[in-house]
Amino acid sequence: MEDIVRTILEGYELPVDGVHGPAHWARVSRAGLKLAKITPGADQEVVHMFALFHDSRRENEDTDPDHGFRGAELARSMRGTHLMHLNDAQFELLRCACVHHTDGEISTDPTIGCCWDADRLDLGRVGVELEIDPEYLSTVAARRMLS
Repeated sequence: MEDIVRTILEGYELPVDGVHGPAHWARVSRAGLKLAKITPGADQEVVHMFALFHDSRRENEDTDPDHGFRGAELARSMRGTHLMHLNDAQFELLRCACVHHTDGEISTDPTIGCCWDADRLDLGRVGVELEIDPEYLSTVAARRMLS
């Protein structure tokens, strides 16, 4: 796992201590794994990989609509080395979760739902007190965390 993070950080352009950096990835991973453990059908490995890749190729801390696609492309480039343990179905879930995580949608897929919910549950990192609307959460587990 350290090798994956090290490789991701080699091309990371933003400050390591920024709002979309490794501390955010760790919080998304913790929340996502917690959600995945209690969400039937969720794939914990994909949720963890999403946490590492979804913001890994941001070019700025503000508006960057293609960053999820670039994160998915980084994962694709590592498929034959660092991500060999993911089968085709898992990789497609990871790709989809990364590419679409900022589209403002919810997902009926339990794995993608856990990914997106974990990211949304960490919106407070941007320094603004936000009330998360449960309608933008995909999983029952995440909605319960809010209540």
